[in-house]
Amino acid sequence: MSENNDNMKIITEEQFKEIPIEELPVEEVAQEIAPVEEAEVAAPAEPAKTPAKASKKKSKKKPEVLKKTTIGGQALIEGVMMVGPSRTAMAVRKGDGTIVVEEIKQSERTTYFEKVPFIRGCIRFYKMLVTGTGALMKAADISEEGKPEDTKEGKKKSRLDEFTERHFNLMMTFSAVIGIILAVGLFILAPRLAIEVATKFIPEAFLELTWVTVLLNVAEGLIRLLIFLLYLVFASSLKDIKRVWRYHGAEHKTIACYEAGLPLTVENVLKQTRFHPRCGTSFLFNVLAISIIIYTVIGIFTGTQPMWVNMVIRLVAIPFICGISFEILRFVGRHDRNWLCRLMSKPGLWLQKFTTDEPDAAIAEVAIASMQAVIPENKDEDVW
Repeated sequence: MSENNDNMKIITEEQFKEIPIEELPVEEVAQEIAPVEEAEVAAPAEPAKTPAKASKKKSKKKPEVLKKTTIGGQALIEGVMMVGPSRTAMAVRKGDGTIVVEEIKQSERTTYFEKVPFIRGCIRFYKMLVTGTGALMKAADISEEGKPEDTKEGKKKSRLDEFTERHFNLMMTFSAVIGIILAVGLFILAPRLAIEVATKFIPEAFLELTWVTVLLNVAEGLIRLLIFLLYLVFASSLKDIKRVWRYHGAEHKTIACYEAGLPLTVENVLKQTRFHPRCGTSFLFNVLAISIIIYTVIGIFTGTQPMWVNMVIRLVAIPFICGISFEILRFVGRHDRNWLCRLMSKPGLWLQKFTTDEPDAAIAEVAIASMQAVIPENKDEDVW
């Protein structure tokens, strides 16, 4: 990301501009970012002339991180959304090969609770979920534009599509709520239900013992982690999802390139690592891991309770768990040179092997376009 974007053009929802591949970016952003050369997009770079061993050894050297940015993003259908300190934008590759960059209008109003530690994380997670769901659906529509008519899945809009267009914000909120309900049911309530069934085969005298309570809660947490891992493995096996993971990798690489202080060129972006410590995947792992501790402590104090009480306890504790997870993610991200913080970030980085994949030059170009649109004019405005 650059330090100056006076010449950058943001394309709004009402009027957006199609940017041909060969024109993105050229003269309009030359002052802030080195241009993406056509050769970098059209074909992969030629192999280096240096010996293979020397080249391999050199690739292991990571560029020094000059800053840690608060800019984050999300992979979309044939696109990337980036969220900056003052702007949110998405870039999507259309069916005809051109790239559309569109600003996503966000409310400039910030409530008091969005700044309160241990509360702000839950609020920001929900807002990001709503924004991300809307961007995901828009990107799916834009990616179909420009395709030959015979390759499009459907020519006539359904009544649901027409209703969604008329009530877009309402449908996005509804979709986000449904997504949260399904996630809570699958990752929170289902593991507890499995433990409740298991307790039917354990004598009541044993259930009163503290070590049994701890053991059952740890088992519940491990079931939760196993379900999450199986979900990621299954999603990664799907062809369409795997392509989204490539855009996720491009998002991480672009942010890493910016944090290293390098010009945002396709070549520089592709050299970066696709694993980032401040990723949503790491946040989700924190939620699952911390839930083991929180639910275990609660179980020790509450003792044996009916199933419906245990379910309610888990639902009520979710916002607190999300808030704690967010603060831990911020702390680890800010002190990632500390050995303990690096150790804490390793599980989340490992899980990113399932949620990211290596992008090609064309995908990296889309991520760069999205990043350019949210870079703040004040270079200190996005410091983590």
